[in-house]
Amino acid sequence: QVQLVESGGDSVQTGGSLRLSCVASGKISTIYTMGWCRQAPGDPRELVATITSGGSTNYADSVKGRFTISRDNAENTVYLQMDTLKPEDTAVYFCYVDAIIDYARVELWGQGTQVTVVS
Repeated sequence: QVQLVESGGDSVQTGGSLRLSCVASGKISTIYTMGWCRQAPGDPRELVATITSGGSTNYADSVKGRFTISRDNAENTVYLQMDTLKPEDTAVYFCYVDAIIDYARVELWGQGTQVTVVS
């Protein structure tokens, strides 16, 4: 069974740091883009950062200069290093991958991990 498992969410103070991890496991032939989205209560899901298989990255304006996305292709893992956290970063963070599974191209989502930033 293919699944994404996130970890690293926690409650931190303003200005603190967290590192989220997401591991993709199962029969995955190829992973293209990996990324992170977040959703705060009452808000739509927001794209936070993406990274292609070649290492090109893209960030939401709200996190540029504070968050860094990276990946380990050998381990099918994507990371999100979050520094200088602000209360407005509080949300459930979801990872996703664009991948080939059983010859079909699909988008997989993790179950989410809670990040809470307190002032």
